[in-house]
Amino acid sequence: MTSLTRSPGRLTAGTESFLLDKPGAAVVGLRADSEQQAGGQGLQLADAGDEGVGPVIRRIASAASRHDSDASFPSTNLAALHRAGLLDLTVPARFGGQGRGLAEAARLLGAVGGACASTGLILAMQLNRHAALAREGRWPRAVHARVARDAVQHGALLNALRAEPDLGSPTRGGLPASTLHARPDGTWRLSGRKTYVTGAPGLTWMEVWVRTAEERPRLGYALVRADMPGVRIVESWDQLGMRATGSHDVVFEDVVLPAEHAVDLRAPEDWAGADPAQAVWNAVGLGALYNGIGRAARDWIIRFLHDRRPTSLGAPLASLPRMQEKVGEIQSILLVNDRLIASVAAETDARGPPSVSDSLLLKTILTENAVRAVELAAALAGNHAYARANPLERHLRDVLCARIHVPTADAAHAAAGREALAPFAA
Repeated sequence: MTSLTRSPGRLTAGTESFLLDKPGAAVVGLRADSEQQAGGQGLQLADAGDEGVGPVIRRIASAASRHDSDASFPSTNLAALHRAGLLDLTVPARFGGQGRGLAEAARLLGAVGGACASTGLILAMQLNRHAALAREGRWPRAVHARVARDAVQHGALLNALRAEPDLGSPTRGGLPASTLHARPDGTWRLSGRKTYVTGAPGLTWMEVWVRTAEERPRLGYALVRADMPGVRIVESWDQLGMRATGSHDVVFEDVVLPAEHAVDLRAPEDWAGADPAQAVWNAVGLGALYNGIGRAARDWIIRFLHDRRPTSLGAPLASLPRMQEKVGEIQSILLVNDRLIASVAAETDARGPPSVSDSLLLKTILTENAVRAVELAAALAGNHAYARANPLERHLRDVLCARIHVPTADAAHAAAGREALAPFAA
């Protein structure tokens, strides 16, 4: 088991160490190695302050089954992450956040995802959006400061709301029906409906993808505080996996917004082309989250194979060469993911993002590997993998949701294929 100790301003984990902003600060450097228990539950912390990572991960893991079973929103998990200083991991230091990069975000998402995938997905959206705001710098500074400090001080959650019932995902093209109307006094009025809003019950701030009701419509984001009059959540989320994310529909009925809450409106052509930085944060963040599920499944099947002793065998299933081979296959898949996540994240933090098409493929590779790892574990467990009493059943349902996030595999492969074929076109 990896032992973690503290010295002033630094956390040491085996041979690795991670800088802390100050003594007693939240621990964000998580080592994901083969000795770590499912979801980071094997982490040991000494003098971790009010909330260290290890206790938080164990608390999140202990509640995962209940939240999955009743599809309840994991508010206590998110509150624990806030107390540990982890909801502001990517908020810039100038606003009181930790200002960390993709590598540390990925390590955290892997640990939380293995403990409770739904909590991990909500966290992924939070870290991604704050990193994007810091990177792009397009919001009015005062508005950005208010949202960022709200995350630091109160654990306020932020997410971007893009999908709509009729539009689907904007990545496939088309204009949103959600509309921003200019009012004579300079304020705005927003009407529309968004779907699959991850974390909807817990959001404080919503970045809503809109069009303006102008002769030449602009596209972009309007910032809405969730408790504004006219904002309504429709509890539509009842899915097979990621059941506790509360990814419901959100309806906006003549919501009046201050002028400065039209935070990023542009001509449609200015939105053409994907952002390489956003593409890699999406790929590595989701890849780390779902790889965490794969690790949790791996850890469960290892314990199961050691504990299961059929009378006909007279020994643990772990002693069978076939079981050893398949566990080795799982290990190889997770190893590839670990190395890809770590290397791409480190390169992005140090030198910048890879191409968009590379990141689209990366998301597909990482998530498909995670799915395969869990499927292999389920095949080894047989009927036990589908028993609601066993967490492997939840891991299988959750990991399949990886295929729904954009880019889907077909879009990623088509984009890469076009790019590869283009130089040879007549």
